[in-house]
Amino acid sequence: MANPIRVLVAKPGLDGHDRGALVVAQGLRDEGMEVIYTGLRQTPDQIAAVAVQEDVACVGLSSLSGAHMDLFPEVVQALRARGAGDILVIGGGVIPEQDIPLLKQSGIAEIFTPGSSIHGMAEYIRQHVAKASVLPPLTGRIDHIGIAVDSIAKSIAFYTEHLGLPLVHEETIPDDHVKVAFLQAGETFLELLEPLSEASAVATFLKKRGPGMHHIAYEVDSVEEALLRAQNAGYRLLDEKPRRGGHGKLIGFVHPAASNGVLTEYCQRIKEHAQ
Repeated sequence: MANPIRVLVAKPGLDGHDRGALVVAQGLRDEGMEVIYTGLRQTPDQIAAVAVQEDVACVGLSSLSGAHMDLFPEVVQALRARGAGDILVIGGGVIPEQDIPLLKQSGIAEIFTPGSSIHGMAEYIRQHVAKASVLPPLTGRIDHIGIAVDSIAKSIAFYTEHLGLPLVHEETIPDDHVKVAFLQAGETFLELLEPLSEASAVATFLKKRGPGMHHIAYEVDSVEEALLRAQNAGYRLLDEKPRRGGHGKLIGFVHPAASNGVLTEYCQRIKEHAQ
């Protein structure tokens, strides 16, 4: 028999009413889950600490005080700070409909308002905890390595003439103020990046570090999913949503502070541009 799902039910803040939280806790126990209840007036940091200590798969937050917009996201941040951003976080209580989208953007997976069934809540937890535990690998290959250069025309001979790598694509990306050239090296590409103005992030990079490796791009099936997984894990993003990049691909960047000092790009091939 599989181990029961461990759920932490918590009431952050100064809210002194816990009848609803107790009903939920007992209801989830009746659904076969192992439930820990933290009691009243817990800080987000205390809740996160208990969640990690108890090795729970889900945290259920309850609020009737109207402070959910501050307290719920603080719990998510506290979990991420402890490296526990993969814990499913759900919320419930008297929460206005207009607040729900903002709470979800902050990392709350789902909100259960008054009238929601315990069984429906339990089924949601089962499905989403199961999904989180069997997430497939995000990537299987490096798509390309970005190299910042002062001038593609002056730099490309080393790659084409000396190394014998074929030049497969060149273009200008106006939004990023760069010119790029892709060279093929087996199944991986090299992307030379030349800034076209001082507004280019590549120009800033060259001023600080000089020519050299700018980023590593990993091929993924979905940039949107990759960014969401990174965000839920607590990694700092440079792109909240996918955008168009070179070679007709969708891209999104993770801040180098999240990936050991190396700027990381997620890269998704579009069918009409697939190699």
